[in-house]
Amino acid sequence: MNHDGDHPTRGQQDFPGRIAELASESIPAWPRRPRAHAGAPNIVVVLLDDLGFSDISPFGAEIDTPALEELAASGYRLANYQTPPMCAPARAALMTGLNPHRAGFSFVPHIDPGFPHARMELPHDAPTLAETLRGAGYATFMVGKWHLTPEAQMHDGADRSSWPCQRGFDRFYGCLDGFTSLFHPHRLLQDNTPMDRESYPEGYHLTDDLTDRALDMIGGLRASDPDKPFLLYFSHIAVHAPLQAKPEDIAKYRGMYDSGWDHVRSERFAREVRNGLFPEGTRPAGRNSEPGLDVVPWDSLDDGQRLLFSRYMEVYAAAVDNVDQNLRRLTDRLKELGEYENTIILFTSDNGASGEGGETGTRSYFSRFVTVGQELPPEWQADVPRNPELIGGPQSFAHYPRGWAYASNTPFRLYKTHPYSGGVRVPMLVSWPAGLPRTSTDGGVRQQFAYATDVMPTLLDLAGVEPLQRCAGGPAQTPDGRSFAPWLRTARARSERGSQYVELNGRRSFHEGGWKVVAPTANGPGWSPHGWELYHVEEDPAETRNLAATHPERVRALGDRWRATAWANQVFPLNDDGSLFRRRPSTELVLEQPVTLFPGTPTLERYRSSKLVALRSTVIDVQLDYRSGDEGVLVAHGDQGGGYLLYVEDGAVHCAYNEYGRMRRVSAALPVGTTEVGLRFEVLPQLRWRLALSVDGTEEAALGSVVQLVGMCPLTGISVGADRGGPVDWDLYQRRGPFRYQGNLRHVRYTPGTKADYHDEELVDIEQQTALQFD
Repeated sequence: MNHDGDHPTRGQQDFPGRIAELASESIPAWPRRPRAHAGAPNIVVVLLDDLGFSDISPFGAEIDTPALEELAASGYRLANYQTPPMCAPARAALMTGLNPHRAGFSFVPHIDPGFPHARMELPHDAPTLAETLRGAGYATFMVGKWHLTPEAQMHDGADRSSWPCQRGFDRFYGCLDGFTSLFHPHRLLQDNTPMDRESYPEGYHLTDDLTDRALDMIGGLRASDPDKPFLLYFSHIAVHAPLQAKPEDIAKYRGMYDSGWDHVRSERFAREVRNGLFPEGTRPAGRNSEPGLDVVPWDSLDDGQRLLFSRYMEVYAAAVDNVDQNLRRLTDRLKELGEYENTIILFTSDNGASGEGGETGTRSYFSRFVTVGQELPPEWQADVPRNPELIGGPQSFAHYPRGWAYASNTPFRLYKTHPYSGGVRVPMLVSWPAGLPRTSTDGGVRQQFAYATDVMPTLLDLAGVEPLQRCAGGPAQTPDGRSFAPWLRTARARSERGSQYVELNGRRSFHEGGWKVVAPTANGPGWSPHGWELYHVEEDPAETRNLAATHPERVRALGDRWRATAWANQVFPLNDDGSLFRRRPSTELVLEQPVTLFPGTPTLERYRSSKLVALRSTVIDVQLDYRSGDEGVLVAHGDQGGGYLLYVEDGAVHCAYNEYGRMRRVSAALPVGTTEVGLRFEVLPQLRWRLALSVDGTEEAALGSVVQLVGMCPLTGISVGADRGGPVDWDLYQRRGPFRYQGNLRHVRYTPGTKADYHDEELVDIEQQTALQFD
């Protein structure tokens, strides 16, 4: 500051002159995004999870989907669109145009064995659809399921470089994980920030919420810029298990599936042929008969089974119906804005319908969806009994019997994860009234072969956007996909896609020139003339006639083509023996360190929480100053799919253990002045724990043997001072809600202990392996 009053500082003397100097210099313009070309179309990609080929009415379903019928009436139905047979590999291919192994997704991002094909992060030199469109001047929005981030990188302290907003999206609202509850989502993010909700309002439904957010994003853009085109990637979490739907939607389908899956499949196939998806004379695949994958005749079930099993499909249909209702909300808003005609809408599924529900279905998805290799204890129940009326509601984590997946995938064989058409052939609709108008003589059905890698090149082609040539400071990878825009415009145009490999867990296929070889079981990295089946899919799309014995040379040639293509796409090593599931990097050890959680700490992320308790002994130490009348939840971990919690009520401390839907409880008196409550998990043989409840260091009660929570369970992470998100104990939730602790709760400390001897994790020393590269 100048204190002399009439003597300017040196800076004040030089200021006018410096301005003149700056004005004369050549100053580069501040970098700005380009403006998209005038009239550029909006792009909406709607992706469902585990939807079968025949599960929407334009593809033969009895499910009410009028919004999709409108898209089909003005647009195009792709009858031969194919995809990797599992969600994350399919999403990686769709998002980058790369084959899934090149994109780093040989599987879903719940493994990390250290090989390039399983790095579970999109390559930084592979521009995503969002990055490319944003570079062309588009606003980019995403709602729903991402599932393209390693699970060890989803916690609050993680590197966020593989999260949606770092891969091209301006706005994101949804879930990084592969699935969640539609009534009590376990962890939602807004942009880069986890939303730590204590509870969800009455009537909350995630599909509705995602649509609300999508409409808000579009509305916010239009309030500020009336012309800027946008990409909306609406990646539904429905209809992945747990199957859940709104009560009024379920009621609409009550009784519709009492006729069973054989009848539904027959009716759907007849409509598929009648609607031109398959020619007259096409032979549908017979009932799945492979051991462990087979479907029994509906008529062989007893009355109780039929009643129970039909309930599952009513919920599934209701969930699909609700997706369509929300699509109608979106298309109605586009019409109100005057933008529907100039919006490209692409609707599809990431893989075929799932048979994970097993022969009988389940009301306890996590006990059926077991991802450990150990022998299960005799008391393990793959379907923990619950009132059938609860199926589809917030208390039930359900999945339908695989007989309904057999119907969903009409007319194909098998399910998700398999290289047969039931795993890889799914519905696709493309509509753009202004840019792809239908003629009166064009029925809108396209039979040309297209693959998930073709989606990005097609959308860029239609929008007139050039692919990025550079990304992450270097040349961008060349995509594997080819645009199918030419044969959308001209029905007789030739497809640019000549061939495609598939591989998942050692199961393999190769499609070329209307022929397809399939290796349905994992049997090594090469090929054997006895390991491949051969189908002429151009004439036999449902793969009903194995021609391997009569065309051995074709089998050999296509098998060799698979092997060569696999090497070119870094498919090896195959996960034939499941060993890639066991390998984990030593960098994850930090997630197993003891942690002290204070009241108000955001709910700990799922995977970080699981590393503290999974397949090991653990001590939970709660420090408090208990006074008469204090009550509430001390710590909670999990939800209605399975979990545990400690809470104080009526002068006692209570432990509630949700064993995949079966409640186990134990309590102990809590004297005034208590300063420590403990819960010890002691590993027992055959996936069991002993739970010991202590007060001020003295064991007061115990659950002698409970089935461990494994795999993706508990889904909701650890919360302190309230049961946030999905409730562990439904009865307590009904009485007290989240039951925030009222009293002096100082902290809760988790100290992980000894791992079980059946914990088969193989840690890879990352530092050692890195050093070897430079040795």
